[in-house]
Amino acid sequence: MSLFSSLNQSIFLRIYAGLLLVCLLVALFAQLLLTTINDERAQTYRENLATGAFYLVSEGIARQKTENAKKYWLQDVSTLFESEFALQTLDKNNFKTSEINRLEKQKSVVRFHEESNQADIFYKVTNSNDVVHVKFDKLSEQQIKGVGVLLLDDLSYYSTFAEKQKRLQDLQPYFPFQLSLQTFDKLNLDANQQAQLLRKDIVIMLRDSTSIENSSFRIIAPTEMPNTAVMLGPIKLFNWFPLNLIVSITLICMFLISLGVYALIFPLERKLQLIQTGVTKVREGKLDTQVMVLGEDEISHLAATFNNMTQHIRRLIESQRELTRAVSHELRTPVARIRFAVDMLADTDDEESRAMQRDYIDQDIEALNGLIDEILTYAKLEEGSPKMDWEEVKLKDLVEQIVRETNALGKPVEVIAGEIDEKAVACADKRYLHRVLQNLAGNATRYAEKKIIVKAWIDKKQAFISVEDDGQGISEKDREKVFIPFARLDDSRTRASGGYGLGLSIVSRIAFWFNGKMSVDESPELGGARFIMAWPVKPIAQPINADELTQQSSERKYI
Repeated sequence: MSLFSSLNQSIFLRIYAGLLLVCLLVALFAQLLLTTINDERAQTYRENLATGAFYLVSEGIARQKTENAKKYWLQDVSTLFESEFALQTLDKNNFKTSEINRLEKQKSVVRFHEESNQADIFYKVTNSNDVVHVKFDKLSEQQIKGVGVLLLDDLSYYSTFAEKQKRLQDLQPYFPFQLSLQTFDKLNLDANQQAQLLRKDIVIMLRDSTSIENSSFRIIAPTEMPNTAVMLGPIKLFNWFPLNLIVSITLICMFLISLGVYALIFPLERKLQLIQTGVTKVREGKLDTQVMVLGEDEISHLAATFNNMTQHIRRLIESQRELTRAVSHELRTPVARIRFAVDMLADTDDEESRAMQRDYIDQDIEALNGLIDEILTYAKLEEGSPKMDWEEVKLKDLVEQIVRETNALGKPVEVIAGEIDEKAVACADKRYLHRVLQNLAGNATRYAEKKIIVKAWIDKKQAFISVEDDGQGISEKDREKVFIPFARLDDSRTRASGGYGLGLSIVSRIAFWFNGKMSVDESPELGGARFIMAWPVKPIAQPINADELTQQSSERKYI
């Protein structure tokens, strides 16, 4: 069995494989979403950090009066940051529209290259079409201190504390962290850090934490005013996996998995709802209810079994009704004759007449016993599939046995076996197959005039047995009726021939349990009726569906 067929037929495998596929797709989606969001967050983080520092660079350039002064000032900044700063024209770097908009709004543009782990940073000089450009390959302590140096240089143009404070407020929109003037005693510095400030060195204070989200650092730069420093920060370190992002991604993944699970469960739920609707209708007495069978899995098999069950129940009820009506009709005749014979016994004293009436009663009682036996046999076969004892049956031996047994009845007809291959062997239940041939041969003896032929053969993995006679045969319009219980025809096959109309119904039922079929046509050799049963040479492995409990011909009502 192929993997696709297994997934199609097994609910467990389909759901299990579906969940694996859903989880895999959701995991890939989560990875892609997380990478995309973090790339955007990291880009924003870089641009926000760069904007403040490059604004100070731009302001420093704008303060220089000559081109040489600007050149020398940029050389000093390059030395300070250990990276080369340069002025370029706005049209040189093929800026995108979004990048130009950022530059016009006095925001930095950062082009990060993952392959080389380097970043190109651009910033438009105030009141100029020039752009400051620098390439960073890493962020060092010297560069962090350089931001403090630039801020001190900018504040040096403002002499008083109030002016410096006002300047910091003007600069605040360009920085993503707090800028403030603080006295040394409010900074909670240790002795070493205080000594650094007294030496006019810039101090970097790292605030480490068990949570990356709370880790940050501050830059403290001493001003020319005594015991006063500019504090930049706290500057939060970039967190690749913040709690709110993880929670959001998790909720999105759970939602997508729930959609995937619903998509896997919905078809099964729909099938169960269809079956439940069918059960409700059957409970209301609507035995003709059929549910839609979708797919080939266990629930689909359950739906098919439900359909078969309702057909089985409906057919059994109809068969029971027909059987009850037919049996009541068949019983009336022998019972009426027995009553008549009893009355005759009471009204006559003639011993010979009384003996004759007793014989009639015995015959009628025997007829009743025969009828009861036939009814019990038919009812047993109607109950369901009997246990079949499959074995290889040599068809020639069976046919010869039937010929001997039928000839032994002493009927005024000749029963012969047709030409049968010695190697003609088929799997069958020998007891039931014997019953089929016995019933067909017995039926033929009642209608044949002189001769009956019993044959058997194998053709294209199908086994065949036939019984044909030289009687008047059966017209085409009546050929399907002969397999209906208690059916009677209007030609030579009348009540005068005996029987109860159950023999051929039993034969048809046995043929069905062999997964075969019965048919009747005209004998090409004798001209009378020919009954043929065909069934597979090898038994079918799977059980016969209950919705095929009988051939279509035996389900049709006799009108």
